[in-house]
Amino acid sequence: MAKEYRTIQEVAGPLMLVKGVENVKYDEMGEIELASGEKRRCRVLEIDDGNALVQLFEASTGINLSNSKVRFLGHAMELGVSEDMLGRVFDGMGRVIDDGPEILPDKRMDINGLPMNPAARVYPAEFIQTGVSAVDGLNTLVRGQKLPIFSASGLPHANLAAQIARQAKVRGTDEPFAVVFAAMGITFEEAHFFEESFRESGALDRTVLFLNLANDPAVERISTPRMALTAAEYLAFEKDMHVLVILTDITNYADSLREVSAARKEVPGRRGYPGYMYTDLASMYERAGRLQGKKGSITMIPILTMPEDDKTHPIPDLTGYITEGQIILSRELYRKGIQPPIDVLPSLSRLKDKGIGEGKTRADHAATMNQLFAAYARGKDAKELMLVLGEAALTDIDLLYAKFADAFEAKYVNQGYSTDRSIEETLEIGWDLLRMLPRSELKRIPDEMLDQYYNKK
Repeated sequence: MAKEYRTIQEVAGPLMLVKGVENVKYDEMGEIELASGEKRRCRVLEIDDGNALVQLFEASTGINLSNSKVRFLGHAMELGVSEDMLGRVFDGMGRVIDDGPEILPDKRMDINGLPMNPAARVYPAEFIQTGVSAVDGLNTLVRGQKLPIFSASGLPHANLAAQIARQAKVRGTDEPFAVVFAAMGITFEEAHFFEESFRESGALDRTVLFLNLANDPAVERISTPRMALTAAEYLAFEKDMHVLVILTDITNYADSLREVSAARKEVPGRRGYPGYMYTDLASMYERAGRLQGKKGSITMIPILTMPEDDKTHPIPDLTGYITEGQIILSRELYRKGIQPPIDVLPSLSRLKDKGIGEGKTRADHAATMNQLFAAYARGKDAKELMLVLGEAALTDIDLLYAKFADAFEAKYVNQGYSTDRSIEETLEIGWDLLRMLPRSELKRIPDEMLDQYYNKK
């Protein structure tokens, strides 16, 4: 039986100090029992000479220093995992919130899993089809990759996240595929949107949903992505599934980290975020990947809103260092009504070359991708020139490129949130656009591919 302590000294915001504790470890879970019999959960943050600083998971209101008691449970925070989690909705602490029965766990796993050992990693090399042309065609997602989406306040990243979660698939295999979706600090409307979106499309059957609402305690937000990754590790490495983990919004997570850090009176780093934020984010992101000797894999798409649209802000900056590229959403494209507003030029998937080509997508994929990038970039330059000097100052070929840039945004990028395109459809749309340009301009595509595809109508 766990020993009870009635030695609560102080409660300050989300923190509480308990004196005279014995054999209590860092990260250990505890239970506070109020005079009314109500129980609340807490976690050990620091141990110093028999004094335990604990973090409260619920509000501190009602905790009477003399009448409340604390017992420590002897283990870190755990999640009960089982294949029955698929199709279910949980809160940020792993409790069922969908009116269904409780999960009967196969096992209980510590949510603070370890990052993958780099020596045990397998290099990501298989294509994942998201059904979104701007991702599949130009910034391809590869199984085992970490590819964040950099968004901004007011942009429709929630719609894109739901679309990818609904449509993502590993082609050409019947290997089991699952999605673990964790939302942190979202509104009730957003939570309802995600749940209904998955339910209506039937994608909920293969999805585990963790929803942490904006009015839930900030501390809970810190555990939500770890709950999701623990569920993903179980499905991937014990049930041999390929799991796509979508985490939205990492900015809310980092703000909670800052809030708890400030309550602990830690020395702040850049913009008030704790100095260890890089390590903290890395300990989450590096849990994705593929492991030697395991059939399953974890692919991760973290989504974050860049404060003030600033990609040098600590959250996107540190995320960019740890992950393998980024998909950037553009306010300019959003104002033009393009959905999803993915700006393909600054976006980057560092592993795309490993997941495309003969036997994975199609032999012409890499060449057409490079040509589309080049043509779109030149078209955007031509349009900027047109704004400064007027249309008359442009050559005929520059006018053609400017027209190409508009058509590219309208047909290739702008597909809406309910269209699911196969990679073949995406490549054909690319060829339709390239036919707008004279064959002599397509210098990045080998002649034999031009012979095969350019004249084909």
